[in-house]
Amino acid sequence: MLVKNETSIKYFYMLTFSGETRYKPFISIFFFWIYLVGVFVNSFIITIICLEVQLHKPMYLFICNLSILDIFYTSVTVPKLLHMLLSGDHIISFSQCYTQLYFFLAVGGAEGILLFIMAYDRYVAICIPLHYHQILNHRNCILIIIGIWAVAFLNSLLFVVLALKMSSCHSNIIHQFFCDAKSLTRTTCTTTQLFAEIVGIEIFIFAFIPFLSTCISYVNIFSVIFKMKSKESRKKAFSTCSSHITIIIIYYGTGLLGYLIPPYSDVLDSVFNIIYATNIPMINPIIYSLQNSNIQSVLLGLVKRMCFLKNREELTHKVN
Repeated sequence: MLVKNETSIKYFYMLTFSGETRYKPFISIFFFWIYLVGVFVNSFIITIICLEVQLHKPMYLFICNLSILDIFYTSVTVPKLLHMLLSGDHIISFSQCYTQLYFFLAVGGAEGILLFIMAYDRYVAICIPLHYHQILNHRNCILIIIGIWAVAFLNSLLFVVLALKMSSCHSNIIHQFFCDAKSLTRTTCTTTQLFAEIVGIEIFIFAFIPFLSTCISYVNIFSVIFKMKSKESRKKAFSTCSSHITIIIIYYGTGLLGYLIPPYSDVLDSVFNIIYATNIPMINPIIYSLQNSNIQSVLLGLVKRMCFLKNREELTHKVN
């Protein structure tokens, strides 16, 4: 579907999956369950952190915001994908496409910064614990969260405004299941030097700097942990960092591999984007739930209270 006149382009055609149509119901069910599990687990984590007073600490405030971002992540891409798979309508308008791009970039930028802030939280807690409550008090944490969201959404707006100035004249076919920057640049014929420079600056500020800062934080953290004389203290310190390190590796690993894939590898590109945009938001809260002892204890206490209430109701019913 080549396009000769850029003024005639009013929509994009999403080439989601190249398989036969008979597999679409199974693909739809797969993505529906990923979306459902992701939203449910993240909502559950948010609810627990909000309701349990013992979790009203900076680290859990950041985990709560990570879960909110993960819900946004899947909500930006999966519902539209399900609509395309179930209806067979793979056409997406310009406004819908760039709106999707705007929110996806905003959430991605916010998550990159937030993951660094979470590493900094661990750095302050382990390396300078006496100043923890002074540096990361409630006011500062709220300001940090507001700053992350504001910077991410303003930056995304700038990026999308510049992207709209590019002329789409090569093709209006997007070989992806959602509108991302990499796929959209393949449809353009006037990728200006300014836009290329902006993309480079974006990667440097929202990917390289947070990742490098996170690595520096953990170098300092590990240097302090290895100097601890108590084996129990070292184990406790490692346990508070293990879940975050796991998420960092998965997040940056899949993101880097996804953008290093050659332009002609559409299948691999889709696979890594599926992992990056749909699976990671579902995995993140599960990793924190399994590896965080405080969340585990809260969950265990919640289950015990539910079982106690159930047994009490059964006993009352028998007595009556």
